[in-house]
Amino acid sequence: MSVRRLADEAIQPATFAFTKENQAWAEKKMAEYPPGRQQSAVIPVLFRAQEQQGWISRAVIENVANLLGMPYIRVLEVATFYTQFQLKPVGTVAHVQVCGTTPCMLRGAEDIRHVCERKISHEPFEVTPDGKFSWEEVECLGACVNAPLVMIGSDTYEDLTPESFEAILDKFAAGKGDEVKPGPQVARQFGAAEGGATTLLEKPTAKRTYKPFPPPPEAPAAPAGAVPAPAAATPTAAGGKNKTTEETAPALKSPSPEKVSTATAEGERKAAAASAKADGAPNKAMREEATGAESPAGKIDAGKTDTKAKRVAAPAAVSSPTRETGGPLFTPPPGAKDDLKLISGVGPVLEGKLNAAGITTWAQVAALKKADIDRLEAHLAFPGRVARDEWIKQAKALAKGGVEEYRRVFGKDPR
Repeated sequence: MSVRRLADEAIQPATFAFTKENQAWAEKKMAEYPPGRQQSAVIPVLFRAQEQQGWISRAVIENVANLLGMPYIRVLEVATFYTQFQLKPVGTVAHVQVCGTTPCMLRGAEDIRHVCERKISHEPFEVTPDGKFSWEEVECLGACVNAPLVMIGSDTYEDLTPESFEAILDKFAAGKGDEVKPGPQVARQFGAAEGGATTLLEKPTAKRTYKPFPPPPEAPAAPAGAVPAPAAATPTAAGGKNKTTEETAPALKSPSPEKVSTATAEGERKAAAASAKADGAPNKAMREEATGAESPAGKIDAGKTDTKAKRVAAPAAVSSPTRETGGPLFTPPPGAKDDLKLISGVGPVLEGKLNAAGITTWAQVAALKKADIDRLEAHLAFPGRVARDEWIKQAKALAKGGVEEYRRVFGKDPR
């Protein structure tokens, strides 16, 4: 984007003031915004000033800034950024904006530009000696289906040829620009097909009718010699419903009436152990604290048990970070705990998990290495959390100087 500056001081008017009608319009536009947000009306108010004067001068910028309660530089930034604001005088009768983007260029925009160079001026923004005409090339004007086109004021003139465009310029030069109808300059209605409608040609009726869908195509015939698939066998009799379910099976209600001898059961157990090559040694793969797995199987007592024996309940599982490793993931330092919730991304629940894992201070978090982070995130089931929320950077600031250092580094209070 090229640098845009205000016009030379020699041509800058001394003052600018809205007309009574435009002043009322600007105040009404400002009232559309909530209290304290009137500055949001800067673009429409600037455009209204341009419509009145024809271009944006220094006096216009100062007047609009005073009206909206804005610094001059803020309004100047808007006026120099948006190219629809003209920063130096343009033609008083017609400032022609020629669309030069791809659809218009493919449809003859270059010929339209040559007409401007020949009838107005060789260079854009050069005003004719009488001050009535000027031109420029702009980006898309939003009517690609009617390319090529130009905009004069707020009206577009579409579907142009060099001849029709020259005729439009002649009309404006003769003071008859209001006789030129905006829109397509050929026999078409807006963006409809040129020469008339090509679709929906049926006469409208009060009753809606629907055309039936055509039948689906027939399946192709099977090739000669193809062996048809065998038909499914026809059952000889209807199958009866299974009257026994898992819930009503007799074996679930009472033991089987057939007794198994102790000798037979013991023999089957020894045969199974021999086939599995069991040597009777404890299973080394089991955890040391596990009980019962390494004990040899006792003999079947044929249902005879000591009813006076005390039943020992299995201990309930306890959720703890020491469950798998025999200790915390990290060694907690002595002394008071830091408020880990000051680290953005750590809440009360996560702080409790960190404390249970042995992390109780900011300095511990700041000293975490890659391997430590991997272990911690696997334990917390939050992969990528440490890097994403910048725990290390936050913890270093807190460990160095507490909340004051955090404010200095991040420019805000923690959390």
